[in-house]
Amino acid sequence: MTSPAARIHCVIAALLLLLMAILAGGAVRHESITIDEVAHLGAGVSYLQKLDYRMNEEHPPLAKVLAAAPLVIRGVHADYSDLSWTFSTGFFRAMLGEWPWGHSVAVRWNDPRSTLRWARTPMLLLMLVLGFVLYVFGSKLGNSWGGLLCLAVYVSTPAFLVFGPLVLTDIAVTLFCLLTMWTLADLWRSPNRSALLRFGFAFAGALLSKFSSGLLLFGFLGFALSLRWFPFPDQPSDRERLRQWMRLRRRYARKGILLAALIVYVVYLILSWHQPTDSLERLGHGVFALFLRRLLMPPWIYFRGLALFAVMSSRATFILGHSYSHGVWFYFPVLFALKSTLAFLALLILAAAVALVVRRRLPRNTLIPKEMKLHWRALWIFLAVFVAACMLSRLDLSIRHFTVPIALLILALAPLPRALSLLNQNGWRPARLLAGLTAVLACASLATAILAYPYYVPFLNSLSFGRPAYTLVNDSNLDWNQALPEAERFVRQRGLKHVLLDEYGFSDPTVYVPEAEFWNCQQPSPSDAGQWAIVSASMIEDGHNCLWLMTYPHQALAGGSMYALQLPAAIPPAGSPGGPPMPADYHTFGGTPRDLDFRLIFYSCIRDPHQLQPSYDKIGAMAQAHRPPHKP
Repeated sequence: MTSPAARIHCVIAALLLLLMAILAGGAVRHESITIDEVAHLGAGVSYLQKLDYRMNEEHPPLAKVLAAAPLVIRGVHADYSDLSWTFSTGFFRAMLGEWPWGHSVAVRWNDPRSTLRWARTPMLLLMLVLGFVLYVFGSKLGNSWGGLLCLAVYVSTPAFLVFGPLVLTDIAVTLFCLLTMWTLADLWRSPNRSALLRFGFAFAGALLSKFSSGLLLFGFLGFALSLRWFPFPDQPSDRERLRQWMRLRRRYARKGILLAALIVYVVYLILSWHQPTDSLERLGHGVFALFLRRLLMPPWIYFRGLALFAVMSSRATFILGHSYSHGVWFYFPVLFALKSTLAFLALLILAAAVALVVRRRLPRNTLIPKEMKLHWRALWIFLAVFVAACMLSRLDLSIRHFTVPIALLILALAPLPRALSLLNQNGWRPARLLAGLTAVLACASLATAILAYPYYVPFLNSLSFGRPAYTLVNDSNLDWNQALPEAERFVRQRGLKHVLLDEYGFSDPTVYVPEAEFWNCQQPSPSDAGQWAIVSASMIEDGHNCLWLMTYPHQALAGGSMYALQLPAAIPPAGSPGGPPMPADYHTFGGTPRDLDFRLIFYSCIRDPHQLQPSYDKIGAMAQAHRPPHKP
């Protein structure tokens, strides 16, 4: 029977997960559709309704399918005669068409509020499953209090509260990466059919969530090499027996990887069953060739998306007030320090300090249970792999791309309560005080999350030292077009009939703010003088160069995701004090060329799908013009 203490721990865990559901669910309930959700939601619906994978090939399907499932069950409407669908017949054409298509599915052909609510519900549940997994794994690595500590930190981490309920790939890949790491250790400890199946399905889930899950292969290699270089006591000491011992586990691991690949193949085969195979027409047009083309479509789609992911993995970034043409090594460490609760950072420092004390005062290898030592090693190896990959990456955009390392760092806190308990039993006097400090820090982290409600997107801790967030971070770390309902609330409170809106996104803002006019704050016209304007915080210094607006009285909206102000009665000339920038000083959305405003292109295609072909031709011409000259 379950002990009273175990029941209490389960009740606390359930309450923590309920708190997270209330905080994350309540915050997202009043948010507009974010940038990537536009493409993901429409694509997922088409996968299930048409078994056609043409939309959003640049991301694997799992999260999109999960989000679309309740919509399809409820009979969501999608017009497959619309130009946004019929235009998207090729890979690059679909990359343009997926935005007006997704926008129409999400907010034009269906009610925006109910559509988003039903699509985000599976993602919210996935977020809670990840919390439960962290609690279970943390309890095994430490004890029940260790599991609760991990869960409390996870529940109060703004990155998970922000992105957990959204139709994105990040929470899904974090969950399945953790499950893959754990089941790999299970497989190595006890190679059997059950462990192989769990590992294979977990790895398949990761591969179907996000292309960056390929980093797990480096984790597999690092884990195997670590056992060769730093063997466990349970490993056979005889060389021949050790070779057989390793060979057996490697064979099971290879089978698990092959099983995952087979699952991925079958999923892609089903979801692309009705997708035209014209991209493989070089294989021929006969019966056998058509059959072969259909069989080869899944790997062709997967690796084509993976290739695009690799090509797009170098993009401009912005951190601490500086723009860079590509990612920088310190981006994620700085971002993690700014966007985590101070209590979480303090717990990490405390855990490291306690680990040093344990190493000096307690016998070695007594802290982690014997049956969990392989899992503990796997945790640190996979953490090193993902952190190294993030720091070396040239694609630094958002804290959401760091969720796997954050989850692993949270799990690394699990042994802390057990360590303090053992130190207390060993007579180390500060142990009891530090145990109380651990509890206080966990509660402080929860309190921070509650006080920050509902504005988790622009959350920065006090390490920002009071500097405006738009001078430190950008993109979904600050505003991801989620604050449009807050903008509409401001417009109604002021009784405004017209407002200039410079949004950080591709969607039509009039869906949420009917009074809005698409605006570029770098290029105000004389007729804009005296009018009210609302500007995304991400457009003030990075996406656009509009710091001139902040010299006038302004009001923060949605916790600083957007700013509202009334323009002066006469707008000063460009380049003058208090005036907009000169054209040479313009900033562009996403660091794109100045003569190619992607926001305007997507906006025009969303409002009028007949602009898809002219826009496609324009992008092609621009790409050709920016291509370096051919050298023999």
